[in-house]
Amino acid sequence: MKVRSSVFASFCLILEVLGIGLFLRGFFPVPIKSSFTSKSQLSDLPTEPGFTGSSHNSSKLPEPLFKRVVIVLIDALREDFVFGPNGRNDMPYIRHLVERGSTHSFVAKARAPTVTMPRIKALTTGSIPGFIDVVMNLNSPAILEDNLIWQAKTAGKKMVFYGDDTWIKLFPKHFMEYDGTTSFFVSDYTEVDNNVTRHLDSTLKRDDWDILILHYLGLDHIGHISGPHSSLIQPKLLEMDDILKKIHGSLILKEAEGTLPYLLVLCGDHGMSETGSHGGSSEHEVNTPLVLISPAFKRKGGMEKPSTIEQVDLAPTLALGLGLPISQNSVGRFIQPVADEASLRDQLRFLHLNGHQLSCLLKDSMPAYEKEEGYEHFRVAEKSHGNWLKLMVEGNTSEVLTNMGKKVLKQYLEALRAMSAALSKQLGRYDMYSMVVGMVLVFQLLLLLLLAMPEALSSTSQVDLPVASALLSLPFYLLCLLLSSVHVLVCTSAESSCYFCSLSWGLVFGVVAISSALLCILVAMVAKRIPLMSKVSGKSPAHSGYGWSLSELDVLLLAGTAGHTLSLTASSFVEEEHQVWYFLLNTLCLAVFQDVCRKYFRESRANTRGIGHSEDEDQLLPIQDREATVSPLADFGVTDAGSEKWLALVTPPLTLACCRMLRSLNQTGVQWAHLPDLGHWLNSSEHKMVLSLIAAMSLVLIYFLVQRRCSWVSKIALALGLLGVFSYRAAVGNTMFPWQHGGRKLSKGTVEARFVYVFVLGILFTGSKDLLRSQVITADARLKSRGLWEIYSGVVLLVALLFRPHNLPVLCCCLLVQTLMAQFIWKKLHYDAAQTTIMHYWFGQAFFYFQGNSNSIATVDISVGFVGLESYVEAPAVFLTALSTYAGPLLWAAHLVCYLSSENRSSVAVGHGCYCLALLRSVPMAAYVVLVTVLRYHLFIWSVFSPKLMYESMHTLLTAAICLFFTTMEQKRSTSRS
Repeated sequence: MKVRSSVFASFCLILEVLGIGLFLRGFFPVPIKSSFTSKSQLSDLPTEPGFTGSSHNSSKLPEPLFKRVVIVLIDALREDFVFGPNGRNDMPYIRHLVERGSTHSFVAKARAPTVTMPRIKALTTGSIPGFIDVVMNLNSPAILEDNLIWQAKTAGKKMVFYGDDTWIKLFPKHFMEYDGTTSFFVSDYTEVDNNVTRHLDSTLKRDDWDILILHYLGLDHIGHISGPHSSLIQPKLLEMDDILKKIHGSLILKEAEGTLPYLLVLCGDHGMSETGSHGGSSEHEVNTPLVLISPAFKRKGGMEKPSTIEQVDLAPTLALGLGLPISQNSVGRFIQPVADEASLRDQLRFLHLNGHQLSCLLKDSMPAYEKEEGYEHFRVAEKSHGNWLKLMVEGNTSEVLTNMGKKVLKQYLEALRAMSAALSKQLGRYDMYSMVVGMVLVFQLLLLLLLAMPEALSSTSQVDLPVASALLSLPFYLLCLLLSSVHVLVCTSAESSCYFCSLSWGLVFGVVAISSALLCILVAMVAKRIPLMSKVSGKSPAHSGYGWSLSELDVLLLAGTAGHTLSLTASSFVEEEHQVWYFLLNTLCLAVFQDVCRKYFRESRANTRGIGHSEDEDQLLPIQDREATVSPLADFGVTDAGSEKWLALVTPPLTLACCRMLRSLNQTGVQWAHLPDLGHWLNSSEHKMVLSLIAAMSLVLIYFLVQRRCSWVSKIALALGLLGVFSYRAAVGNTMFPWQHGGRKLSKGTVEARFVYVFVLGILFTGSKDLLRSQVITADARLKSRGLWEIYSGVVLLVALLFRPHNLPVLCCCLLVQTLMAQFIWKKLHYDAAQTTIMHYWFGQAFFYFQGNSNSIATVDISVGFVGLESYVEAPAVFLTALSTYAGPLLWAAHLVCYLSSENRSSVAVGHGCYCLALLRSVPMAAYVVLVTVLRYHLFIWSVFSPKLMYESMHTLLTAAICLFFTTMEQKRSTSRS
């Protein structure tokens, strides 16, 4: 069966996306959980060591340490905001308590991913959430596992909550009173906090609650909008400090003699990167302050350096402090200084209960738990604890007994540390079966793409797939039977459940049939290639159909693509991947410059025609097609050949200059992301006028670069839309008009953003109408070209709205390089479709990093998902965030579609481009799934390799959608020609 290259490539990518999805479901592990379905109960607690019965209340918890707990969680509160040099100015009251009050202060380290929902789970369950929870953060399901909130409700504790509605979704029907606000509308940093504070006065006067939880979001939103060094940060921290002072004062007034003391907890769910975002594992993102304030603690005489603990340690500490059992899945350790004022027996009992819970989880998750160092230490400490307890019960009060008790306490602390560390390393159980099935599908499709290369890049651009012979062959049915048997065997013998085993038999058999068919097709294609290659080997390359000659540029493109794939095997290269693409892009510009010099200075015109297609190809185009290839600089009077020659020579150096300027605009990666860059300088308040001028100039240049191929209606809409973009940025305070005063009150810019959306939709509608008319009503190539470029201009306008003002030069340079390269390089030097596609892919990857993106989730700018929205709406927010993040690759891929469909009038070129794009995505994707499987226990698997895996998967999905559009364009093209 013969299929067009574009259809073949799209089919391979769609199946590859399915394989990647199955691999991801198996790779991101389910966090460690106890196999017991019931939750911890007070009746299940072990007795004190050395006691076999219930005498001496040995099976009960010690008396609670606190009667009432107030938890103030400030979203994105960095450790240095409290303990840093500016802490005395930003949060003076809390800093005074830390230095002189009855407090215990710690630096609580959060685990990646540092996003809100997984961090709340860590704080309440004591477990380490799976990395895939970063996706679930958008739609938080209720927590079913054992947790502190459930235990408190079961014990009759009355809880009140105000703040981030993620808590309400995670713990439905747990709070007797609550008021939630969405955490995703990041443009608002005032109302989200006022909505919490307005309940404080009435709640603090009442005595009908035991636990009060306040989750403030404003600081996090300010970070997303303008970063951690914004002028808005200090006023927000002072506001939080005043609120904490009010709460603390109210608790002091309610303190009564003879009752249990209160506990005020100040903490953050995660920190904030130097760009104001979070999600990664940098020091500023994982280090959060934890301040425990209570009259039960001794007053301090001075500031001590806060010790470091794990964020999950808060859950068992609060549980035991309130007289509740520790959650079954907690890997945290009791914070021992909290119980310093309790009796030694109670302190040892707290540590024993924590050790027993960790040892049970260790037994349930590790077959060889008895060989674990922490488990052995716990058994030794438990035995020593029993001996000490017997002596104490007998009435021994000597100093030897006290020293013995302190030694037991140290043994417990060491055992807890070792067991917690062992459990934390085992983040979950990988679903290897699902991973292997997904990996096999991805590799089968990559081999299919490689075997089809000669036909896919041939002059006919068609691939002969032996589908019928494969599906009707005996090996196909035998493979289906064999793989089905393997599936039954694995699913019935596996100790842990697999996702692939939980699927219905219809879906499983579909995957089995696809895999079997692909294997049969691969074998048939290999058998077909062997005789052809043997014949070719007996001929000289000049007389064989496979005797392709590679130019210097071809060698560079192939070596660069392969080299980038190999670089993904090192964590440092993944963290600093932008350096690889910057190097490849600079090298490419030098190679192109060499080709330009060779064309105009070294070689004769006849020899020059050897670079790609023949120059006579332009003469074969219809007259209306040749007229459509208007010079982008014709409006400026540049039409003669001499000017074009010098512009061609200037294009590569100019591209190099643009790339060098863009590298300084946004520092990215990990090693140097903290260094100041041009973007930080422009975003500072004192340089707002400079930023406004640059943004205005960029928007004007964007208009002149995009409008030339549009209809007059689209030109007007584009001009008004770009004016609306500047108005939106001025409304939200990023830029300013010359007549605008600096003290003007900021707005959300909703009206201005929606004004732009109207013109975006209008341009897209006009382009789609022209495109449909060219295919359905009349086969007008010029109309089709105009429709494609109008759709492209609509996408550009939308990206301009979403980009931060300092990133508008990135968009401007992208369009400028595209215009110059298309007119003076790809067209004049007659690079073929494969070479042009690879160049577009390289430029797209480089511009992804020029935007300030990296392979860390922290660089995803979620604030763009709420441009023009008054409340959080999931679908448009996800779409806008994804569009802004992948704007670079998307714009270059869209330009490739327009260029191959309008400049190169052959449907063969479109097929070649689609196939090359699919192959460029499949090679690194297939290599990377193998890499992360091999390195799944690597130290940096969650902080480096896993985020990159998610980026690669999303990029593959985007490429599949683009290739489908390629296929549509080629189909319409073929129909119109017929």
